[in-house]
This record gives sequence, structure tokens and C-alpha cells, in this order.
Amino acid sequence: MISKHTIDKVYETSRVEEVISDFVNLKKSGTNLKGLSPFTNEKTPSFVVSPVKQIWKDFSSGKGGNSVAFLMEHERFSYPEAIKYLAKKYNIEIEETFKSKEQKEKISERESMYLVVQNAKEYYKNNLWKDKEGNSIGFSYVKERGFEDKVIRDFEIGYSLNNKDSYFKYAISEGFSRDFLEKTGMCIFKENKAIDRFRARVMFPIKNFSGRVLGFGGRILSEKFKAAKYINSPESDIYEKSKVLFGIYESKKTISNKDLCYLVEGYTDVIQMHQSGIENVVASSGTALTIDQISLIQRLTQNIVVLFDGDEAGLRASLRGLEMILEKGMNVKVCQFPEGKDPDSFSRDHSTEEILDFFDKNTKDFIQFKADLLFQESQTDPIKKADTIREIIEIIAKIPDQIKSELYIQECSKIMNISEEVLFNSLSQVKTKALYQENIKLRDSSKIKIIQSEKKSNEINQSFELEYQIINILLLYGDREEIFNEIILKKNDKGELIEEKVEFRTKVFEKIFLDLQEDEIEFTQNSFRELYKILINHFESKGSISIDDFTTKLSPELSHLVSDILIKDELYKLHDWEKKNIFVKERESNINQMVIETILTLRKNLIDKKINELQDSLKDSEKTNDDILSDVISYHQLKSVVSHKLNRVI
Repeated sequence: MISKHTIDKVYETSRVEEVISDFVNLKKSGTNLKGLSPFTNEKTPSFVVSPVKQIWKDFSSGKGGNSVAFLMEHERFSYPEAIKYLAKKYNIEIEETFKSKEQKEKISERESMYLVVQNAKEYYKNNLWKDKEGNSIGFSYVKERGFEDKVIRDFEIGYSLNNKDSYFKYAISEGFSRDFLEKTGMCIFKENKAIDRFRARVMFPIKNFSGRVLGFGGRILSEKFKAAKYINSPESDIYEKSKVLFGIYESKKTISNKDLCYLVEGYTDVIQMHQSGIENVVASSGTALTIDQISLIQRLTQNIVVLFDGDEAGLRASLRGLEMILEKGMNVKVCQFPEGKDPDSFSRDHSTEEILDFFDKNTKDFIQFKADLLFQESQTDPIKKADTIREIIEIIAKIPDQIKSELYIQECSKIMNISEEVLFNSLSQVKTKALYQENIKLRDSSKIKIIQSEKKSNEINQSFELEYQIINILLLYGDREEIFNEIILKKNDKGELIEEKVEFRTKVFEKIFLDLQEDEIEFTQNSFRELYKILINHFESKGSISIDDFTTKLSPELSHLVSDILIKDELYKLHDWEKKNIFVKERESNINQMVIETILTLRKNLIDKKINELQDSLKDSEKTNDDILSDVISYHQLKSVVSHKLNRVI
């Protein structure tokens, strides 16, 4: 287990904005930072980071918390994994206490799989640099490709020996189970015999955003085998090919800084371009581009340049997949290398300046590039030309930005030598058809949505809302002094009960604590109950709260709750409600009223609950019906008093 000293140091040292900026492209927004949600596919930023409060909130998914909570949500880390990641990032030495056998057995299955592929990466690296076969065959190959030692180490390239079970024997000797060797795809078992999946191959580790190894791509070197030139790790709980881009970890900072990403196909394309000084490049690793892969890039930039080989046979088919990038509202361009060249070979033969100059002169807008290509294929055939125009119009119709759409129409009009009016009419028809189809879907599902909406509305838990509000008040205003007015009952000179208004000044947290204690009110939600105790103890010992210090020391679950409260106001700013003449009332103007109403409503809610319990117990043989009815009447009278204070009519 990680020592408390290490955990405290990690929380004190880490900065939420620095941690999240490794995964999300953040831009300044007042005192906060904002960006596109890394959890949902969105086009308008709703992800907010507060450097002052050291928390984040994603309004599109509802997630939030501190830096540890982000890593657990985004990278699916366990709590110890997140602490270790931050310790490594900030060069903090990890102190660990002794682990019992039982604690070791509790390591998650996913973590065990991560450990297997991490171990394999180190094994393959060692083969490349130190093993006789690996050095003479594997290392010689990467040197022939022109890779220098630095880039070989940066991408942690390795080599799998030409032996059917050399890695299996090594992994077993290291204490890894056959089960996880099979689940990660590192070994194949046939008739109870183990076979290494990768043999006689140069190994390229495939990593996620945070640098964790998920699987491998292996390039065969021996001509003796009749096998695929490249093979990848099979899909597993930790590796989904459609959600990964090779080089994303090594390139993410440069992509964000340059606000541009080059997209290539192969591992060596990425590595060679890095060596040539072009470090904002990733590869789809030979798979068709997916929405998830596009979303990975969109977290860092809105601008993509797709690089194609000079002799790309299926260029038109490859271009078709790029339409998804336009649908995401991103800017996509295309650059094709000279015949016989690819990103790898071109980078080897040219300097950084020459490569960038080539990109500058030969990069074309995607739609213009495709329009040129299709027009050349169809200009002598009127029917093909008409089909080409329709295909281009259908692509433009997918662009969410109306200004961009109009500019593309104007450009395509010049390329195809057809009037803008005709193209705009065609565009209108395509959009109308799409809208009609969408309306049919909405109409068919409308009844279901109404039922779901009503069900959700009926399931609102009033206790949850009230307890949430109390925590909200404590976090935002707990240390403030306010004047409270209360009505108390007292006897006059004639011995009659009368109401008297009393005014007193106290801190908000003291008012809440005393009122809840007087009524012996316990929170029903575990997280609220825990956070309430922490807050009251904090106020009583220190008198006030330093939010940035307070939030960093909370558990991920509680930090999520706190972030939800503290960044709630940012939702108004994100949507620019004031520009739409929607004004949100300042809560600071009536804190005392808010405190009193919340506590009174909570009291009324508890009274209602008690009345319902009594009515349900009318069949209880231990009490007569008269006794229960008497209690019900008493509670109704108490409810009347509380409701009167709330100025409500029953």
C-alpha cells in the first residue's frame, strides 16, 4: 500500500490544470479554463477547470472532482494507480507499506493485464538492446530504417525472439499467470501448450493518453515465416483498436501547442517524422478511422492534416472516412506525397524545413481535394459528373458550420463549372431530406421520451436535493456571519402563548449545525453525511475553508460532489445566459433566507415521512389505532407550524 505521507505529498504538489492539460486542450476563460468534454462527443466546450479551487467539472456528463478523480474517470485508473501516475509526473518518490497476501490478491483484473503488457514491453526492449539475436536482427533492422538511439528509446521499440515460447517462459518465471497471458493475447494456448503470439518481430508498444501500454504492433523480419507483415495484439479489456492512436502519448503536447495534428497510417511513419522534428503526428495503425480516434485528436486540436502515400491505390475509399471529421465540426486538410513516397521515406530524405515547406505548398482543403479528384474522373461523362456533384453536396451538408458550407459551395462552383444557385438548391434538398428523416425518428420515439421524462421527474428524491443544498450552503457560505430572524413561542403576562420575532448574528455553519442537532436530523445520503461531518469539523477547528487546500485532500467521490457544487455557476457563463437576457439571481443577497428555508423544508420533509410511516403502521398490533391517530394529528399540527413559517398553504 502507498504510504499516507506519499499520498499527502501527491495531493499537495499536483495541479489539476497541469494534469488535465495532458489530456484535454484547455483555453483561458476568465479565471478558469475550458475545453471540449473528454467523456462525450460535443462541439461546444462544457468542460471547466478551476485552478483556484483545484477542481474540474464536466457539464455534459455530470462528472467532476480533483486531479485524482479525473485520472480515475478518464484513464479508468484505480485509486493507487492514479496516485502512482501523479507521483511519477511530479517526481515524487513512492513510499509503500507492506502488502499482505490478501491485499495482493485484490489487485484488479485490469491492473493485472496492464502489468503483463508492461512487463512484456520491458522484456522486448531488453531483447533489442542486450540479447544476441535481438541485437543482430532487430536492432540492425531499426538502424537500417534510419532510427537513431533517442527515438528508439522514446518509442520503447523492442524485439520478440524467434522462439515459440521464450516470452511465455519469461513471464511465468516473473510470476504472471497463464490466465492473464491469454487474456492480453501475449500467448496462445493450444492443447495445453503455450505459443508466443509475437515471434521474430520488431515490437512497437501501443500506448494510451497517459503512456500506459495497452498492446503491441509487431513487424515480422524473418522471411522464413509465411505470416502477415504486421500483426497487432487482439482486442481485450484494456486494448480496443478503434479507440487508440499510435503516437498519441508521445505527440499530444506538440499537437496541443501547434494546434495541428498530422494523421498517417503506420508506426514507422510516426517514428520517422518525430526523428525529423515533426512531433505532432499520430497513426491510425492501418485501421479505418473511427469516431473515437477523431475524438482523441479533437481533445487537443480542431485541425487535422491527413498525409497520403504518393501511390495510394484506394485514395478515394480512404478519403470517404474523413467525412466523419467534418461532421465533428473540425477542419480537415489533405496532403499527398510524390509518387513512390510515404511519410517514412519522405522524412528520411528531407530536412525538417523541407518537409514543412512541402506541407505548406501541397496541403489542400479536404473538400477541394476531393472535388478536384472526382471532377478529373468524371469531367468527360455527364452522368458521372452529376453523381460527383451530388456526392460533394452530401459531404458539405454534413458540415455544422453554415459559413463554412457556403464557402465550400462557392469553391466547388468554380472547380466544377456549375452555378452556385444550382449547388445551393441541391444542398437545400439534401438537408431537407435529412431533416425529414430525423423528424420521423423523433416522432417515433417521442412517446417513449415523454414516459421516461415523467418517470425521471417522479423519481426525484427530495431528501437528496435538500441535503445537497445544505452542503452547497456550507461550502460556499459556511464561514460567513449572517443576521437570522426567527419566531419563538413565549408566554405573555396573561400566560398566553404568543409569537415573538428574535434577531441574532451567527456564522452560517453554526446555525445549520445547531438546528440539525436540535431536531436530531441525520443525512440519508452516505456521501453527504461524510462530507457534512468533515465540513463541520473543519469549520470548528479552523473557522474557515481554503477551497484549493480543502478539495485536494478529499476522496475522489467527495471531490466529485464538491466540484459539482463549486463550479455550478460556470454553467451560466458557458451558455452566456446574460447575453440572451436571462439573468440569474445572486445567491449572496439572501443567504439567511436560503438557510432558514432549506432547514424548514427539511423538517417538513421528515415530518411527512414520519406521518407516512405512522399511517403504514395502523395495522400494528402493539398500538391501538387511537394511539397512532393521535400521533398523526400531533405531527400534522407540527407540520402546520413549519408550513406557516415557510408561508405555505397546506
